[in-house]
Amino acid sequence: QVQLVESGGGLVQPGGSLRLSCAASGIAFSVYAMAWYRQAPGKQRELVAVRTAGGSTNYGDSVKGRFTISRDNAKNTVYLQMNSLEPEDTAFYYCHAQYITIAYWGQGTQVTVSS
Repeated sequence: QVQLVESGGGLVQPGGSLRLSCAASGIAFSVYAMAWYRQAPGKQRELVAVRTAGGSTNYGDSVKGRFTISRDNAKNTVYLQMNSLEPEDTAFYYCHAQYITIAYWGQGTQVTVSS
């Protein structure tokens, strides 16, 4: 059974930092491209960051220079380090795994940026 379990969300003040984690099980983690998406109320889900199996990364324009995606294949875990958080970063953050046409989603974790 495939599971992607996110953790690390919460409430943080503007300018603060959070690190999200996504622990995967039931998949050959190292061959999957791992990504983070987010969805704010009333908005479409958008790509935040992706890290391929080969190590390439890509970021959404709104998070470039502030967020960093990394992965630990030994722990089957992908991380999202979020710095200089802004109220506009408030959303539900989802972990995503994809290998060719096979894709899985996590249940998500809420991130709220507010003073």
